[in-house]
Parts: sequence; C-alpha cells; structure tokens
Amino acid sequence: METLQVIGILLVFAVFVALMMMRKLPTLLALPLMAVLLAAVAGIPFISSDPEAFTIAKGVLAGGAMRLSTAIAGLIFGAWFGQILNKVGITKTIIRKAAELAGDKPLAIAIVFFLAASVIFAAASGLGMVILVGTITIPIMLTAGLKPFVSGLVVLLANAVGVTFNVSNWAIYTDVLGIPTSEVASYSLLCGLPLILMALVMIVFYTKKGGKVKKAWAMPAKQDPSGGPESKNVRSIALISPLVPVLLVFLLKLDIVSAVFVGAAVTLLLSTPKRPVHVLSSALVEGIQDVAGALGLMIGIGMLLAAVTAPEVAALIQPLIEGILPSSPLTYVLVFTLLSPLAIYRGPLNVWGLGSGIAALMVAGGMAPIAAMLALRIVSNLQAVSDPTNSHNVWVADFTKTDIVEILRKTVPWMILIVFISMIIAAFYAF
Repeated sequence: METLQVIGILLVFAVFVALMMMRKLPTLLALPLMAVLLAAVAGIPFISSDPEAFTIAKGVLAGGAMRLSTAIAGLIFGAWFGQILNKVGITKTIIRKAAELAGDKPLAIAIVFFLAASVIFAAASGLGMVILVGTITIPIMLTAGLKPFVSGLVVLLANAVGVTFNVSNWAIYTDVLGIPTSEVASYSLLCGLPLILMALVMIVFYTKKGGKVKKAWAMPAKQDPSGGPESKNVRSIALISPLVPVLLVFLLKLDIVSAVFVGAAVTLLLSTPKRPVHVLSSALVEGIQDVAGALGLMIGIGMLLAAVTAPEVAALIQPLIEGILPSSPLTYVLVFTLLSPLAIYRGPLNVWGLGSGIAALMVAGGMAPIAAMLALRIVSNLQAVSDPTNSHNVWVADFTKTDIVEILRKTVPWMILIVFISMIIAAFYAF
C-alpha cells in the first residue's frame, strides 16, 4: 500500500509540473490542487468528526491558507512602500539622476541603470515596479544604442539583485524554514555579491559583443528624459529612503512590517509631499493590486507546505528526500548547481512553487535550515533572471520585442555559473 501511495505522490508531482511547464494550468490553481491530491493520496480525510484530527479541510486548506501569514504581510507592506516611493517621485528621480550621470555612453548607461534599478527593486519588487522602471529605462538604453536584448537584460538582472535584498521577500524563508528574519538578512550579501559581480560582467560582455545599434524609440513629446510626467526632482537626502527598511532589518533586527512603517515615515519626512495622507492611502490600495497575484501564489504555497509536512505525507516522501540529500560540502555544491535549472517552470527548487514544500522536507530529513535557505536563495537567482514563466520576463520580452526563449538560452549558462560560485561560498557556512 505504501509503495502505491509513493508512486501516486510522485505521479501527482510529475503531472502538475508538466501542466505548469506547458502552461496548461496556472500555478495559482496548480498548487492548491496539488496540496489536496497529495493529502488525499496519503490517506488524509477531507473532514473528520474528531476536532483534533488533521484533515484536508482544516489542516491543508484552512490552515495552509494562513501558513505564510508573515510572508503575506511582508509582501503587502513591501508593495505599499514601493508605491510610496513612486508617488513622491523618488523612483523617477533616481533613474533621472542615473541617466544624467551616465551621459550618452551605452555601456555606462547600462551599468548605472543596473545599479540604480537594483536599489529601487531592493525597496519594491513585483511586476508593477518592473514595468515602471522598464518603461523609463529601456527606451533610454535603446536610444543610446544598446540592443533590445541587452536593455531587457539590465532590468532582469537588476530585479534579481533587488529581490535578493528586498525585505518583503525574506519572510517566506522565515515561515517555511523557521529562520529569524534577521538571520536571513545577514546572509543576503553572500547570496547577492556574486550575482552583482557576474551581472556586471554579463552586461559588459553583451554590450561589447552586440555593438551599437542606433534605434529610434517613440516617446511622448512632453515627458522628461526619464519618462516621468514631472520634471522636478525630490531633494537629494530623500534618495536614501529605499535603503531605510533594509538597514533597519540588518542593523537593528527589526521585523519587516515595523521596518517598512519606519521607512514610510522617513520617506514622507524627507520628501514632504503635498498630500501625505492621500499618498499613504492610495499607495496601500495600488500596492495590494500590484501583488495580488503573488498573494494568491503564497496562499497556494502555504497549502502545499501544509500538505507535504503533514505526518502522513512526510512519512512517505521523507525516505526519498533523505536519499538525495547532500552530506558533504562537495556534494552540496554539485547537487544544487547541477539541479539549479529545476528552479524554473515552478519546479522543485523554486521557493515560489514546489520548492517550499521540498525545503521543509529537506530540513526534516536532517539538512541544516541555513544550508537549505542558502541553496534556495542562490538558485532563485537563476529563476529570477531566466524563468520564462515569470511575469516580468514575459513583459520585458514583449516590451523589447525579444524572444523569451532567447532570454532563457542566453542567460542560463551564466546563471548556472553564478550558482556554482555562490554555492562554493555557501558551503563554508552550511557545513
């Protein structure tokens, strides 16, 4: 019986991964359905007369929906903070000043925009912010002579760096692996520095390789050079606002929600908008709209996590996970480097897909939580840049008229190299 159940669980995993990869079933629906089916295959009842019993209705659906409550709160407040930065003009001022600093040199523009956008995405991630930054920066880069692929690559790499340092994304590792947010924050530089350095190498390589291609780009006549409707910059001191929540979590060990609240207050004090109450209220509504899809995804992840960590399911899967767990620094590096492509297409190493449940099982099987956290964060760099199922990859490919498969093909080898380098460094901390 147990053998049939294990086969059934593996079949459920395989079928749903295939459906997500072929885009026959959206991840938002796939994850809750997987959770219910995995629990059912393991023999967990849908309901029970015993109020203490773990059931699909109470434990997987109701309990799972609230499983990532810390991460959900962090995502909402992070999106709110991002909209505040946008509404007071800080986001566009950073881009405008970056354009002025770089002048008309294509490589300089690409590098400066990469660094500036990374700071912006560290404060606020999500498709809405990618679209805002991309619609401003990409036309400038194209006009300067950079190829469409390079212009889009700059935005994708900056988003990956920003996500690594974005406080709202750290909470998912707290909920899944039980690691304090301050400890997750302390390893951010380890996960992000190799990515930053190799991203600069990629930008230089593809800029030099591609040469200059002069291309006109239609821009509204009355817009300023940065693409914003206003020509006035906010005062320079206000430009430190995006870094405030990150520094508060790093240095003062504040929780994410408190750090964002303080960051919002500092932003308003330094930028002094005319209607601060309107800025705060409208930013909250628009921020929630920006991350609505991600919120739904987190609810599904919570349900899947509740299902795979249920004693009945874990007892069936655990022997399989324990059999492939790396037991030395060398196997740790090799296993996660070679399997890093499994982070794309919502695969088993994608923390925003199947990876959250797999990570919990790896820890239950004996892997140190820090080791699991580092591996997932490092392979997520590949996912953030290369995954064709990312909404921001789809938008960048469409906006630059670049084939999304070309983005995957050209970036995956670089990203695997970045994972390899990062995993070598991580092995010294994980073992």
